[in-house]
Amino acid sequence: MATRDPVDDLRRIAFYLERANEATYRVRAFRSAAAAIAKLPAEELSERAAAGTLAKLPGVGDVTARCVAESLAGEEPVYLRRVRSTEGTDLPAAAAALRDALRGDCHSHSDWSDGGSPIEEMALAAVELGHEYLVLTDHSPRLTVANGLSPARLRRQLDRVAELNDALPEGFRVLTGIEVDILEDGALDQEDELLARLDVVVGSVHSKLRDESPRMTRRMLAAIANPHLDILGHMTGRKVAAAGEGDRGHRAGRTRPPSTFDLEKVIEACLEHGKAIEINSRPDRLDPPKRMLTVAVEAGCLFSIDTDAHAPGQLDWLRNGCERAALCGVPAERVVNTWPMERLLEWTAGHK
Repeated sequence: MATRDPVDDLRRIAFYLERANEATYRVRAFRSAAAAIAKLPAEELSERAAAGTLAKLPGVGDVTARCVAESLAGEEPVYLRRVRSTEGTDLPAAAAALRDALRGDCHSHSDWSDGGSPIEEMALAAVELGHEYLVLTDHSPRLTVANGLSPARLRRQLDRVAELNDALPEGFRVLTGIEVDILEDGALDQEDELLARLDVVVGSVHSKLRDESPRMTRRMLAAIANPHLDILGHMTGRKVAAAGEGDRGHRAGRTRPPSTFDLEKVIEACLEHGKAIEINSRPDRLDPPKRMLTVAVEAGCLFSIDTDAHAPGQLDWLRNGCERAALCGVPAERVVNTWPMERLLEWTAGHK
C-alpha cells in the first residue's frame, strides 16, 4: 500500500490545531514530532513503526507515534480526520468575495519575537493558503515580554528574509516589517533609519492601555502623523473571550476593555495622512469593534485585514476579519492587502 508523508500529516494536524486556537503544548507536540522524524532515514522510520518503537524517539509521544504509523500504512491519521472538522462552514457571499480578494497578510510574527515558528514555516503556510506575500512584523525592543527585536537583531532578520526570499517559490515574497510599539509620547519604538528600510510598519499600543482619553488620543495622533507608520494595529487594544487556549497561554474568558480615545480625531488623522486601520482577525481581539469600524467605513478610511498570526495555522484566521468587514460594508478596494504587492509598496513608500 502506498504510504503518505507522515511529516506533512503531523504538520497539517498542527496547522488545524493552531487555526482552532488550541493549547500551545498540544500544537508543539505535533510540530516537535514532525521535526524529529524528518531527521530519520525512511528505512529506519519504517522499521521503528513496524517494531512499535517510534514513541521512544525524543519528541515523539504515543499519540504522534500512532499518527505516523497510520500515515506510513497509507491511511489518513484518525487524529487528522478529527481536527479537519475545525474547517467550519462556508463564509457568507460578501465575506467570501472579500477573502478571495486578499493577496496577503500585513501582520504576522515568528519565533524571532513571540511567535512559535520559524519565518520559513510561516512563509510556506502562507504560500499554501494562496498568499502572494506575507509581511513579517515581529515586535520592537520595548516589548520585552514578547522578546522584541533590538536594532541589531532586526538588521540580522532583514538579512535572513533576503536569503529566504531567494529560496521561496516564485511569485511569493516575505515583506519586511515590524509591529512597532507606540510609546507614551506617541514616538515609535525603533530607529528611524531601520523603520525607513522596512516595507510595512504596523504601529500598536501595548502599554498604559487605560490612559485617559485625551492622553491616549494625543499619543495615537502623534504616531499616525509619523511618516514611518503605515497601519494602525488593533486600535482599541481590547481582548474578548475566545474559545480554547491560544498562543502564549491566553485562556478563554480573559478579557480587556477597549482603550478610550477620540475616535473622530483618530479617523481624521488616518484620512489626512493616508494611513490604514487594521481589522485584526484574532478571535481574542476582533478589533476594532463593529460600531467603530462602521464609523471608519463611512468616513472613507483605508483598512488592512490581518491575522496577527503567531503560528502557521493562525494565518487562516483572515476569514474572521472578512466576516466583520463585510458586515460593516468595507469596500474591497479600500483594503490595502487586496492590492497587488507593487501598489501596496508604492503606498507605504509614499508615507516616508
